[in-house]
Amino acid sequence: MISSFFGKTKPINYIVLGIFLFLFYSINAFLGFGTQVVTQFIALELLAFAVLLLALFIINQIVRTEKVTDFNSYAMLFFVLLLVAFSETLFNKNVIFTNFFLLLAFWRLLSIKSIRFVKHKIFDASFLIGAASLFYDWSLVFLLLVFAVINVYDRKNFKNWLVPFVGMATVFIITFAALRLTGSTDFFGKHYVFSIGLLKTETLGQVINIKTMIYILLMLLLMMIVFVRVRSIGGGKLVLLRIMLFIFILGVVLALFSPAGSSPLLFTFFPAAVFMANYLEGIKRIKLRELFLGLCIAVPLLLFVVQMYQ
Repeated sequence: MISSFFGKTKPINYIVLGIFLFLFYSINAFLGFGTQVVTQFIALELLAFAVLLLALFIINQIVRTEKVTDFNSYAMLFFVLLLVAFSETLFNKNVIFTNFFLLLAFWRLLSIKSIRFVKHKIFDASFLIGAASLFYDWSLVFLLLVFAVINVYDRKNFKNWLVPFVGMATVFIITFAALRLTGSTDFFGKHYVFSIGLLKTETLGQVINIKTMIYILLMLLLMMIVFVRVRSIGGGKLVLLRIMLFIFILGVVLALFSPAGSSPLLFTFFPAAVFMANYLEGIKRIKLRELFLGLCIAVPLLLFVVQMYQ
């Protein structure tokens, strides 16, 4: 039973998903770029895979420590399946590195619920978002999430609202100092251009495809179901899921407005995986749970096969 196997948080789950991710990533890299190009950039490919593997571990730690799901490996599984379904997002290595720093930032923001070391966590999250923006300029949009979390947990402390600016300033001061030493101070002007894809195309279809639109609509429907279910049960998970929803919305906005080929849809995979895990946990009948999980595995594999032959 697939659901019973991933319904645990044992190391074997992480190992199995890691092996599957390695096989999928290798196939995707060779088919996407060609053998000659992959061998030329083998170090970059290995680094990108290692970052994805670390991202998988971070997701597992987030859902366990912050309790955004029950104690299972469903979130990790769904994250990997979303990578398979949207394999084209892996061609942009900068987005993979950006996603890694954003996951760390999300972790720090979710941990603010304990109301301990709030300023430290706000600084860390802002610093990490600033570091993420060095790879992908539009990731600065996630600073809105920092202010949203401050408003939820500790908005009466005025100093909290100033900390994000200190965190961002720290990143840019350190970066400027490093660039000054290397004589590349023009990096900021070339990197932070904030291109808007919709302004360079005639139709929305040139920026976002049908597969992505279906994914977004299905996820929004699934999120509504999860919110209704969690609201009826009660508990402290509702606030965390609202933060997850905001992360997803910001990721969707970037996918809609960023230039084609920038692959920011990857930023939505973590919150989507969390909601899918919560939805699966709410299915009590084992057969229905197996059916849902079977479809979630079969559809991404089918989409990946179709993508290979295009």
